Amino acid sequence: MSARELAGDPFDALGDGNRRAIVELLGSGGRTVGEIADSLPISRPAVSRHLRLLKEAGLVIAEPRGTRRIYQLHARGVEAVQSYLLEVWGDAAARFKLLAENTRPTGRKR
Repeated sequence: MSARELAGDPFDALGDGNRRAIVELLGSGGRTVGEIADSLPISRPAVSRHLRLLKEAGLVIAEPRGTRRIYQLHARGVEAVQSYLLEVWGDAAARFKLLAENTRPTGRKR
């Protein structure tokens, strides 16, 4: 599965700060809507809406446990995003660092 094949666009989903915060929280383990809401300055209904968008983007899955759902990161969705970024950016950061380390200042002041 590539990032482009996911139902929702994971990059659109990650464009919101609250959704990025949710992804960061879920990076340390599964949580319920209530646990996520208690950790962020947003309401439970808002958390639910953000989780729905993250699910549609393939970044989050929900596991039913009794009457609750435990939300966690979906490895395949996260791996698809990572793979896409590696494809697009490749080793650009390493090349930039190499260029910066091997470029001498001109000595001119602006």
